[in-house]
Amino acid sequence: MKKWECTVCGYVHEGDAPPETCPVCGAGAEYFKELVDESEPAASSSAAPDAPAAPAAATGGQPAPSGIAGLVLKYHLHPISVHTPNGVLPLALVFLVIALVFSVATFEQAAFYNLVFVLLTMPVVLVTGYLEWKNRYKKVMTKIFATKIAASVIVSACLIAMIVWRLVDPQVLTSPGRWIYLLLGATMVGAAGLAGHMGGKLVFKD
Repeated sequence: MKKWECTVCGYVHEGDAPPETCPVCGAGAEYFKELVDESEPAASSSAAPDAPAAPAAATGGQPAPSGIAGLVLKYHLHPISVHTPNGVLPLALVFLVIALVFSVATFEQAAFYNLVFVLLTMPVVLVTGYLEWKNRYKKVMTKIFATKIAASVIVSACLIAMIVWRLVDPQVLTSPGRWIYLLLGATMVGAAGLAGHMGGKLVFKD
């Protein structure tokens, strides 16, 4: 049985031909290359010497990136940096709920400081995410990557909106718009969770 590897995410498929789309990242069949057991003679050894080479997109034979992009991939800086918003944002939302239910101003302040902290880390998250998508996943725009990008935009938009709103109205949790404010927080946490889930799907191939 032949084995085919997706050169975008590394998923391995067994069959006579590669799948039409990768079940993990959604890349097309042209991004699959056949895995040949080095202990066996290569099937292509008898091919004509002037046979055309496989397209670069299908072989995955791209040189390793250098500079900042190389460091991002080598040290997995995007997964490291993305754990900050994924961990702090739910905590900020919990603090907001506690502040609203029990009328404890210190929890609301703590939530606000957490949001500001996440905002300061977001440029690193977004830049490393883009570099990883560009260099590791070849900037393939499939459903899973479109979802991750959309989720990142939603998180950033909600985060900025909540911080600006809180700066304009420090008493937002006691104002008539408090439920909308909390809805923004819940949407932000949900989008961050969705982006994390998509990232886990790429890593664990399921």
